[in-house]
Amino acid sequence: MRRPNYPGECRRRAREQYKNLLEHCSLHMDYLEKELPEPVEEFRDVMKFRGVSRREFLKWTSIMTAALMLPPMFRPMVARAAENFGRVPIVWLSFAECTGCLEGFLRTQYPAVEDVLFETISLEYQENLMAAAGYQAEENLDKCVADFPHKFICVVEGAIQRGLNGNFMRIGAKGKTGIEIVREVAPRAAAVICMGSCAAFGNVPAARPNPTEAIGVAEAVGIRTVNIAGCPPNGVNFMGTVLYYIMFGALPPLDSLGRPVWAFGKRIHDLCERRAHYDASEFVEEWGDEGQRKGWCLYKAGCKGPYTYGNCPKVRYDEMISWPVMAGHGCIGCFEPAFWDTMAPLEKPLPEAGIAGGGTTVDQVGLVLTGVTAAGIAAHAIASSVRHRKEIGKLPEEKKKDQTYGE
Repeated sequence: MRRPNYPGECRRRAREQYKNLLEHCSLHMDYLEKELPEPVEEFRDVMKFRGVSRREFLKWTSIMTAALMLPPMFRPMVARAAENFGRVPIVWLSFAECTGCLEGFLRTQYPAVEDVLFETISLEYQENLMAAAGYQAEENLDKCVADFPHKFICVVEGAIQRGLNGNFMRIGAKGKTGIEIVREVAPRAAAVICMGSCAAFGNVPAARPNPTEAIGVAEAVGIRTVNIAGCPPNGVNFMGTVLYYIMFGALPPLDSLGRPVWAFGKRIHDLCERRAHYDASEFVEEWGDEGQRKGWCLYKAGCKGPYTYGNCPKVRYDEMISWPVMAGHGCIGCFEPAFWDTMAPLEKPLPEAGIAGGGTTVDQVGLVLTGVTAAGIAAHAIASSVRHRKEIGKLPEEKKKDQTYGE
């Protein structure tokens, strides 16, 4: 009896699955282009004005497609999603925070395509950036929520304070508490993105003893959120998450902490350019020693990279120039919940006795964490497959168009 060709059958099924997903992607963007208003700034015009060449744009689509864990056939879809970036209304709410998340987002200037995306973004409400103030600003928020129910993206920056019935924070001309505002707006959004670790997990405002009873958005509202963790988060991770939503009309695969797997699926320890020094037991013992001058591993100087999941070494900060370890300071673990408490002291290694009960190496801890993440990904993949099938049936019946842009 002839044995079945399992590798060939797997490839055939994978191609079929991606073909169906590509069709769903095209149908969803057809739907967005009909249901949402034209962008104020035309993407191609801004690209031309900013001097971004077609070659640069195609290179960017390839990088972003790979970053989102999609095969090359999705490059035209990523290009089309970038063109539709300005169609999706975004409401940006700020609560208990330092504005560092917004500042980091504003400095997303490399590659140049992401700068163009920032210029074309439909930011309907953001207290620090909008010209309106007082009741006029409140009217803008109310109008967006009323005009685009379950079609806008709600971005939340900062923790939610519950203490004194929320009276630690009152905002705007109407004097509503922060928890009142987020409970009114977030459930009516198509998706809620927590920008930064404070919004995602409470973190710095929620650090012990937490007198204001600060918590993350998901816990405060009781809804599912996409957590772009970081202190500050990287604007590239935010852009990629919005592009994924525009393409598929759904949230990207998330880990057990609600973070996009494409950005938070690997340990910083495993991506770090100093990993070879860790394997060779070459450590910085104290600041200013020979190891620091030679760029050795910062684990003994308090680096929390072995316990932290994120893509800092790949996307970096400040126009992709650098990131903390590259600049000479250890990772502080700001992508993880309660890092201000659990990762302290920030410039000393965590005691082995406090790690998984003691007697465990950082790499063994990493294997356990990777297993938890993989389990979350698998569960999401099954749910997403079912949801995508249902959503394709809900979208308007449209004749399939030939997608040639970017090829």
